[in-house]
This record gives sequence, C-alpha cells and structure tokens, in this order.
Amino acid sequence: MGFHHIAFATRDSEATHHFYSELMGFTLVKTNVSPTPGPQGGWSKHFFYDTSSATGGEPGSGMIAFWEIHDPAIGTEFEVDLNTHAGLPGWVNHYAFDSPTYEHLAARRDVWRAHGHTVVEVDHDFCISIYTKDPNGNMVEFCHTTRDFTPEERANAVAILHDPAPAMEPHEATITVHPPLTADAPA
Repeated sequence: MGFHHIAFATRDSEATHHFYSELMGFTLVKTNVSPTPGPQGGWSKHFFYDTSSATGGEPGSGMIAFWEIHDPAIGTEFEVDLNTHAGLPGWVNHYAFDSPTYEHLAARRDVWRAHGHTVVEVDHDFCISIYTKDPNGNMVEFCHTTRDFTPEERANAVAILHDPAPAMEPHEATITVHPPLTADAPA
C-alpha cells in the first residue's frame, strides 16, 4: 500500500512552491484554505503536489503537502527543518522519491545543480540516490533501484535488524558531490 500524502510546515510558500514544482517536477493539484483548530481565529493554506508527475507514475499515487500557518497560538517562529528540531544531522530524516530510470535521476540532478543546489550522489549498491535540501532545510532524495534484493539479503533482514552489533555491509557506498552549476560552468 502506498501513502496518500505526507505533510510538512513551511514558512515560505513561494520558495516551497518553486522548489517542488520547478526543481522536483511535481504538479500542484489542490490548495485548501481553512481555519486552524482552537479559539485564536487562525487559518492555514494546505497545498498538495502530485509526485507522480515527475516520474510518469500513475496520477495520484502519492502526494506531498505543505502547511502555511497563520495562527497566533502557533506564531511565526516555528522550526520547519525536521532534523534541526530533533537535534539530528541533516541526513537522518529525509523524504525519498522514486526515480524509475537512471536517466531520470541524472536529469533531476542536473535541474537541481542548474538552480544553484549542491547535489550529493550515493551509490548504495542496490540503488543510486541523489540528495539536496529544500527551502525548509529538509533533505530530499530521488532514488533509482538498480537491482533486486538477493535471497540472502531478504533472509537475513530480520536477523540483522535485531542484532545489537551487526557486521558492516560488504559494499562501501560511493559518494560524489556535484557542485552547483554557475553561469560560466559547462552544463
């Protein structure tokens, strides 16, 4: 079962919209405006992006949504970066979107770089991922699965999960940092 949507707060709807429509390739499909719960008289915009538009998947197969909140009880100085608020490094909590082909992954990487983002590419052995941060400081990822899980991986998954001191993976991830493209840099 897939998810219907995941939702996060933003303090900058315009920057968030630009990033998720232009850089991620998602389509804005719905915006709700409604009162927030409570006696303070607040309101919010809740806007939804169809993520399948970036990958050619089945429409409505998963959405990401954001809240623009105007509520005196909440205020305007709330944290929107999940990791900062939790006291964790930026790579821990992140959202990963499927990239159906390596060509799609490379195209998204190039779009991010062309818009001034540093992109980290990681070959995890069973998948290749690219990472950057959205305007809210949250890590986003496109991930392309490169092979099926082996029978050994499937058979050992539960045992490794419950092992308090598991052995390191035999594959060491290959990490490439792609700097942003500049006006005078080749594309």
